[in-house]
Amino acid sequence: MADRVGGELERLAAFDDSPIVLAYTPSFVLPRRATGELTLAPGAPSSPPPDSALRLEPRPAQAGGGAAPPTVPRYAPAFAGPGEDDPAVEIEIVGLRLVSAGGPPPVLSIGTWRGEAAITPERLRFSVPRGAFPTDAARASFTSGSLAVRHASRTTTFQLLFTVLPDKPGSFALDQRVRTTVSESNTLVSPEILSRAPGGETRTVRRCFDPPAGWRFDRDRRRVVIVERLGWLDDIPDETMNGGSVEFVPEDAPGQICLAVVAKPVTKAARTATIGRFEATLVRDRPVERTVQSGIRALDWNEPARVPIEPGMVEWKLYVRLFDEIDREYEGKADQGAAPAGGPFLSIAIDGDGKTLVLRADPKAVR
Repeated sequence: MADRVGGELERLAAFDDSPIVLAYTPSFVLPRRATGELTLAPGAPSSPPPDSALRLEPRPAQAGGGAAPPTVPRYAPAFAGPGEDDPAVEIEIVGLRLVSAGGPPPVLSIGTWRGEAAITPERLRFSVPRGAFPTDAARASFTSGSLAVRHASRTTTFQLLFTVLPDKPGSFALDQRVRTTVSESNTLVSPEILSRAPGGETRTVRRCFDPPAGWRFDRDRRRVVIVERLGWLDDIPDETMNGGSVEFVPEDAPGQICLAVVAKPVTKAARTATIGRFEATLVRDRPVERTVQSGIRALDWNEPARVPIEPGMVEWKLYVRLFDEIDREYEGKADQGAAPAGGPFLSIAIDGDGKTLVLRADPKAVR
């Protein structure tokens, strides 16, 4: 197959005997190794207003000169390597008629660096110091290399363009919408219920109460109240003649509270009246939504960034800025499962236990 492709290329190039560059690698120059730059771990984020929009620009200074939250610094790496610690960039160029018999080897120039090719069949190889490629700390940049090939007493020059990755891949921020349940309580005082009995008789008044819509009774926090217990014997008031009571009784329907108010004479000739009520605690669960923001955090070529997923998270939105100029947004939901795949130089994943969002910047992951 390779021989057939090579034959086709030779046939296509037969119309011109000039050198031809078919392809070269790499297109992207890997970033320099870490230079001992100080990185600050983010402080505890404040709770923003709901639905607030996140921007990756620095926030304006707050009036009043409030103290900033403390941060914990860390250095990466813990040691400083020598100045020539970055590996050389190995460039390979594939083409036709790049080498002439008995002629000088091709020369590649990048900035102030110049080097001769190591020659293999239809391939040129150069080992270029990483320092020959100017590098920006935050932005991707372009560097042009000039390949000079001597063929048939003529020098042909090719311009090769390289994308140089910055020292810092970028930054990100994560918004999480969290839904929690807050328990609310209130006290319900029932209307007063009157039970009245003529002489020698016992009367019971039974009433059932439903909680207000959206609430429920806390059956462990309720009590009966005997407002008044009255009795008369021969029209003379005497409360000791009333042996009545106020008590809870089985409800007619689930969730109700039923009360029985009993007027009961202790002698056959006594008249009685009992007034009673109940007090109960009402409870309900109210959903509360809030937005938890991670704050702006830096991505690192050498170490994945991990952000804890808040308990009760229902959806999240991820803002990514690569190379200080390429903005991307990703979103997901708690019931969605897998995270978005990410994009060039960035992978996004949720760890196995579903508690951490992991962002990994990889200079070799070109999608």
